[in-house]
Formats: sequence, C-alpha cells, structure tokens
Amino acid sequence: MFDFHKNQTPRHRASVGPKLFGLENASVKYGTTYAMKGVDFSVNRGEIVFVTGVSGAGKTTLLKTLGGLIEPDQGRVHRPSLREAFTVPIFQDLKLFSNQTCEQNLVSAYDSHVYKSRKEFDQDLKELSRILGVSSRLELKIKDANGGLKQKVAFMRALLTRPDVILADEPTAALDFENARKMFDILNLYNVKQGLTVVWATHSKELAKKFTGRLVHMDKGKLIYSGHACFI
Repeated sequence: MFDFHKNQTPRHRASVGPKLFGLENASVKYGTTYAMKGVDFSVNRGEIVFVTGVSGAGKTTLLKTLGGLIEPDQGRVHRPSLREAFTVPIFQDLKLFSNQTCEQNLVSAYDSHVYKSRKEFDQDLKELSRILGVSSRLELKIKDANGGLKQKVAFMRALLTRPDVILADEPTAALDFENARKMFDILNLYNVKQGLTVVWATHSKELAKKFTGRLVHMDKGKLIYSGHACFI
C-alpha cells in the first residue's frame, strides 16, 4: 500500500500514454432534448480529467457514454477493451449491497487474480479505511449509513479492485470539502504510483483547481472548455 500523509498531493503525474477513450461529434438525445451535442473529447492513459458544469449540463451523459452505458445517437465513440483497460464506474446509483455491512461491501472487491495474497488486500482495505476515517464504522450496515459514508465505501470498493480507469460521477456530493479533498489526494497517488486514469465529474471548480489535471467544462450538453484547471 502507498504511504499516505496529510496534504501529500503530488505535484507530478503519471506518464500520459495513448488514447483510451474518444468521442467524435457525439450527440445523445433523450426524447427530443439533447443531453450532449456535438462533443469531441478524448482521454489518454494516465490522465486525470475533471468534468465540471451545473446539473443538466451533460456531465453524467458524457461519463455514461464513455463507460458504455449509453450509445451516442450521432457521432462515434472509442472505448478500450477489457484487456486494454479495466474500467470501474462510480455513478450516483452506488450499487452497494444495502443489507450488508460496509466491510462486506468492501470485501466483495477482493480478487485473488489481482492481489498476491488476501493479506495484501486486507492491508489496502485497512489503510484506505484509516485515511478516510471509516475504520470504526465498517460493521455498520449500508442501509443504516449516511450518504457520505456510502460514497466513501463505493469509492474504496472501486479502488480495491485495482482498476486501470475510474469514471466517477459526483462521488463527493455528500461530503464536505476536506473529505472530498482526501479522496482527490488518494486518486492523485494512485495516478502517480499505478498510472490510474481518472475522469471525475464534479460541481466544484474550486476543488478541481487544487490539482494539476485537465479540466473540461460543459454547458447545455456542449463541451465549451478543455484545458488546465487554473485557467477556468
């Protein structure tokens, strides 16, 4: 497991590799309304990309199109195969098992083909629990957990699968700024140490500005900005 320390956000990134995802003039309609219109967008291996915009701007549609949950009505989409990149989505429907405890939900991520041993997995789980402050609540059932704890568990479970890509849609909406920043710190370290690719949709431009990834901004289904977060 990585050595996490408070405020240890790295100032460098994983090496950016070839393109993993790409949209070419992609549009998605719900009925007669465009949720996404004429979007050209790509994500390279090893990138961290923040997608900002108000509710209804098209962020969720963009991520679901990248993740294969939606096919564009117009345009083209390129996605990596499972052999090229194991992609894990974290959407607002967190897909947690409500009658199981937080720990049971996390243990469901264990894969003997991914970890050298169960001990290695348990160490990762313990360290993530400590950093995110959930160690004392692991025995709580998900149905009794608040929104913030549920988001942390979904986030941890995604990381414990050791993915190549995370597509995250507002995964910190129920968290305060400090807890949201801890999650960003963890993603930054996974990016540096493992080359994790991240596409993260968020309302918070201020949070995105704390980091050095690329930011894209959406408005009314269109991508209107792509560049460094400090310039938005």
